[in-house]
Amino acid sequence: MYPNLYYVFKDWFGVEIEGLRFINCFGFFVAIAFIIAAVILSKELQRKSGQGFFQPTEMQIMVGEPAKFSDLLLNFLLGFLLGYKILALFLLNKSVTHDPQAFIFSSNGSWPAGIVLGLLFAGLKWWEKKKNLLPKPEKRTVRIWPHDRVGEITILALVFGLIGAKIFNSFETWDSFVKDPVGNFFSAEGLTMYGGLICAALAIWWYAKRHKISFWHLNDAAAPALMIAYAVGRIGCQVAGDGDWGIFNSAYTVNENAKIVAAQPGDFENKLKQYPDYFIRNFDSLSNVPVANFKKPGSLNFLPNWMFAYHFPNNVNKEGIPLPNCKEEHCNYLPSPVFPTSFYETIACSIFFFILWGVRKRIKIPGALFGLYLMLNGFERFFIEKIRVNSTMSIFGLRMTQAELISFLLFISGLLIWIILSRKRRMKTT
Repeated sequence: MYPNLYYVFKDWFGVEIEGLRFINCFGFFVAIAFIIAAVILSKELQRKSGQGFFQPTEMQIMVGEPAKFSDLLLNFLLGFLLGYKILALFLLNKSVTHDPQAFIFSSNGSWPAGIVLGLLFAGLKWWEKKKNLLPKPEKRTVRIWPHDRVGEITILALVFGLIGAKIFNSFETWDSFVKDPVGNFFSAEGLTMYGGLICAALAIWWYAKRHKISFWHLNDAAAPALMIAYAVGRIGCQVAGDGDWGIFNSAYTVNENAKIVAAQPGDFENKLKQYPDYFIRNFDSLSNVPVANFKKPGSLNFLPNWMFAYHFPNNVNKEGIPLPNCKEEHCNYLPSPVFPTSFYETIACSIFFFILWGVRKRIKIPGALFGLYLMLNGFERFFIEKIRVNSTMSIFGLRMTQAELISFLLFISGLLIWIILSRKRRMKTT
């Protein structure tokens, strides 16, 4: 596992670059996911604009004005924040920055770096305005197409996605949240995908309505982008070992060299007895430990064992027991291997992306492609939850996880969207 890019470069190239410790692999892949989604969304919006489904909006802007105080202040604050936190990671003592995620969400930082970078950002803004200064500023009308707004849409999705992910995670981990609400909400750990999806969707719906962007066509354009973004994001979960793994697979075990091998009868029970503190800490009692037994079929013997059971060595959460002969910061692994559900979700969602991409031009009913996305997304997540570790709740006497409930509702919503929009289309054509 690679909790940050330092481990990647050390393992792949034998190079140790201390600065790479500050780039978390999960965050790196989330950033890649947003970039890929933005590119795909932009291309789809352009294609739909060419088909006449979108119209531009006009906006008046002032050209040739000097820099306003508000512009300079905003750029100073942005530069100050980046300097105070990001530059500080490279400048301050390691005793303060040894845990980059905790440092980012703390009050610690470098005031000199913040002030210098803030002044630099403000100065660049002033210089940019000075270069374009006109003797007499003039008002111009510009036409803005939906694909010109992809940057704004992406930022909205990022900000409200993170807020929603933290809010819904608070509901999933309610006991720990009520003990320390502020600490839990502003920690770098704990993100619930569906919370991010719901809150981001509401923000984008408001944005689309404000700028008169066709709601259903926008959703259809976003459907493939959302699916592939989720697939790429799950690579980050798998690579970093952030806790999004499944239940234990007793068909395999971890040997004394921390390698995955086929288990012998009684191996899992022996692990429970050998490491009771770990299992009780995570599952309250040894009788509550979720486990299944699945060995890869003989026809798939060519596949590595980790695809069926993985112990997540060097995981970013520092979960498990110590790795032998490891002196790094992240030196733990799971005492018994689990199903690598993040890997399964990456495979499933990649397949679903190609399905959506393949049928996007064939489905003519606006909104139907988005309905199909909701059904595929809900289907995938509902069944992956069967082998994932998550807190359950009681709904009408049924025990289910928050993700199971939301994925079920997403599937039903997608099905209803498909049926209702199809009926409306048939009524218009008859």
